[in-house]
Amino acid sequence: MAVLRTTLDMIRSSGLLILALLNLRFNGSQSLADLQWLPCQFVDEKVQVNEEGHLETQYIHREAVIQFGYDGDSPLHPAITFLITASKVDMRRYFEGGEDSLNCEIRRHNSGGIFMRWPALGAQEHDVWFTCTLRHSKSTITTFLRHTPSAPVGGKPDSLKRLTVNDKDLLTTSAGMVILTRTPSVEVGFLKEPTLDCQFAVDHKQANVTVEWRLQRHGERSKLFSYSSRTGKSEGTGVSIKAIGAGNASFKLPPTRKPSEGTYICSVLIPPLYGTHDIPVSLTEQPRVSLNVGSTYSLTLGEDKKVVCDAEGYYPLDVNMEWLREPVGGSPTPVFLKNVLYSSHRVHQDGTYSLSAFFLLQPGLEDSGYKYTCRVSHKSLLTPIRKSFILSVTEPDSTLWYITVFVIIIVMLGILFWLLPQFITGSKRCKEEVLRAHA
Repeated sequence: MAVLRTTLDMIRSSGLLILALLNLRFNGSQSLADLQWLPCQFVDEKVQVNEEGHLETQYIHREAVIQFGYDGDSPLHPAITFLITASKVDMRRYFEGGEDSLNCEIRRHNSGGIFMRWPALGAQEHDVWFTCTLRHSKSTITTFLRHTPSAPVGGKPDSLKRLTVNDKDLLTTSAGMVILTRTPSVEVGFLKEPTLDCQFAVDHKQANVTVEWRLQRHGERSKLFSYSSRTGKSEGTGVSIKAIGAGNASFKLPPTRKPSEGTYICSVLIPPLYGTHDIPVSLTEQPRVSLNVGSTYSLTLGEDKKVVCDAEGYYPLDVNMEWLREPVGGSPTPVFLKNVLYSSHRVHQDGTYSLSAFFLLQPGLEDSGYKYTCRVSHKSLLTPIRKSFILSVTEPDSTLWYITVFVIIIVMLGILFWLLPQFITGSKRCKEEVLRAHA
């Protein structure tokens, strides 16, 4: 039943999204700033004590809607409605990109044990906070929504006693803070200096803000930068202190190397709100592909050649290299060579890799006119790199062979004619000496 309910919720949510997109098109606008409502998934939490006495949290996906309007507006749709009233912080103002692949998610906000009144007009000590995150391929925006219940929720905040949200409830909220990034993920080459975007805004002035940047790599976190407006102290580099005052906490990386890879975490603390964005950074370098033969290569029948394809300077490690054989005019299915051998991966000082794929070419006359192609595929490439050469196979030159044999015969005859008189003269002398000895 739980699976069936989740499936139905997803179908209803998809239907609401289609209606929202149609609403935008009928209004003749593609801007999120004109959006009146948007379907969301409310990831609710059910906290309970298990048999061992430990707290367990069950996450429940519920159909919800965020609606932009004014206090007292009626819900536009029969779902849990988070009515976002006007404030100095409007998530629609910061959003860039189309709405076609927009994902909206609402969660309860855990203040992490920080309990205090939000310093804004109309805020109460018993206010309840939610986060609304809009995800797009080009940006991620998290807005903190403050809701004032009609009566204080019993018990301490963030305990087992929480505000109950029923189906079709209308919760009037106000946006208190927004944190966003327009670089939700970064893919960059070596020795580049990318800027990781992180911005924030609040609904009141003179807020005490603490900004931190950390790098998580191989399960370990290291602090890159921190700043507190309350103390004025900062540690690390990469972020402009002046820009933080304007809500820009973007971090500029030093020239990227292999250790630069990882997840960069931008966190902004304005008590009791704590927002973060994780920005994965990955390095890629395209391979440089070359052959040890030219675009055409000739062999004489009986000769052989070691043909090598080199892929150099690529990153990350995984690369696929293949040799194909096909007629020059092309064929429906090129043949993959099976006698291909590979070198071991070579690691360069900058962290990039190289690999060679080679085979011994021992062609017959029937191989002449065929095209041999080295095809290299890698994560950094949209399409594989192809390097080819056309083979030409010729028979040995018989004329040259005859000339060579003739020259050898002439040389041997010359040697023979030069040695024969000496041999005859030597034989005569030998006979004369024998006769004298017997006389």
